[in-house]
Amino acid sequence: MSETTLPDLAHALESEISIHGHADTNTGATNAKLGMWVFLSSECLFFGGFIAAYLLYKGRIVSGPTPHDVYNIPFTSVTSFILLMSSLTMVLALASIQRGDHRRFRIWLFATALFGTVFIGGQIYEFTEFYREGLSLSENVFGSSFFVLTGLHGAHVTAGIIWLLTLWGMSMQNKLHVQNSERVEIAGLYWHFVDVVWIVIFTVVYLIPK
Repeated sequence: MSETTLPDLAHALESEISIHGHADTNTGATNAKLGMWVFLSSECLFFGGFIAAYLLYKGRIVSGPTPHDVYNIPFTSVTSFILLMSSLTMVLALASIQRGDHRRFRIWLFATALFGTVFIGGQIYEFTEFYREGLSLSENVFGSSFFVLTGLHGAHVTAGIIWLLTLWGMSMQNKLHVQNSERVEIAGLYWHFVDVVWIVIFTVVYLIPK
């Protein structure tokens, strides 16, 4: 390889890094995207442990209300549907910024954050109703495992909402461009993850009988 080609290769690599923020890995994914996949893999184990704990303690109710006494499945089904619809708006937001349509990107991204906020509002209302009916974090092992599992998921959704609104604010200030669309894609991976986790939690916690 001639000496004149080395600066050209270095310049090309620097240009690639400046555009993406890092070089590609051998997997074909960027470092940031690969890091998010590794993080989500660890989160699968994290939620798996808490779901297993819930199933273990679900039937060990010494005192207080049972799941059958407090669950309002129609209400939770509606809020779950709203959260799942946010995955669709997230896909539309990513598609919009990838084609440079910033107006629609802001609309769909804000809608995603709004749907997530509605879900969290529904979860807070549900927790309040459960508490009024006598189910609390310290009432029995079922209450403890239920509130910890669903509360942790709610915390993840809240973190996702803050992330999305941060991206929305950057777009409003014209600081998010087409070449930065990977930031939105990575946020979308996280958002789809919390949606999928909720499908599992909703099925295990609300739909599977004791």
